[in-house]
Amino acid sequence: MKFSVPLQEALLMKRYKRFLADLQPHQGDMFTAHCPNTGSMAACAEPNSRVWYWDSANTKRKYPCTWELVEVAEQYLACINTQRANGLVVEAINNGVITELQGYNELKTEVKYGDENSRIDIFLRGDGADCYVEVKSVTWWRGEGSGEFPDAVTERGRKHLRELMAMVAAGHRAVLLFCVPHMGIERVSPAWDKDPKYAQALLDAVAAGVEVYAYGARIDYQGMELNRALPVNLARPAEQ
Repeated sequence: MKFSVPLQEALLMKRYKRFLADLQPHQGDMFTAHCPNTGSMAACAEPNSRVWYWDSANTKRKYPCTWELVEVAEQYLACINTQRANGLVVEAINNGVITELQGYNELKTEVKYGDENSRIDIFLRGDGADCYVEVKSVTWWRGEGSGEFPDAVTERGRKHLRELMAMVAAGHRAVLLFCVPHMGIERVSPAWDKDPKYAQALLDAVAAGVEVYAYGARIDYQGMELNRALPVNLARPAEQ
């Protein structure tokens, strides 16, 4: 996935109101950019972090610039734009990178399904069972290569797990795929301390037949791509 507009560097002054971030470029005045991330952005929104943004040059937009990347702990690039996750996964499936999701001849996105008014991120169809893929973006770095999800309590995330379990019960294949656009994360775990209900629901989903995978990304200032499978550890901390 290549960035269609060149990225420019700035410093993050603050992120606020979920969708806004004040950025200070190396030259010129501070300005407000769009922040395409609804989460808490734990460990990804520290003041004075180096960030990269792109300018749409669209004068009709209230905030023409969009924040894209951040440097975490002064060493790891991460993409804070959660809208990129589905595209990264689709690209990786089409390029044969995600080996667990090969062998299908039809791929659709944002397909309505389930009994709780949901949309599945990726729907795959082939000669066998249909496959429903829910994508979650993981950028919460907890240090020493550890990434955790979620970074805030997520009732919506538990709903998605229920929908996936229902697909398995109906005879389909269901997959939760952690997309990890963070070069400092080498393994993924549920955030038991942040949302124990979600973590337990994830264990229940796996017991019911939902498959869970994680893939990490290579990121630079020109683009990014999923390029490696990462281990997933679902155990409670006391069991690790």
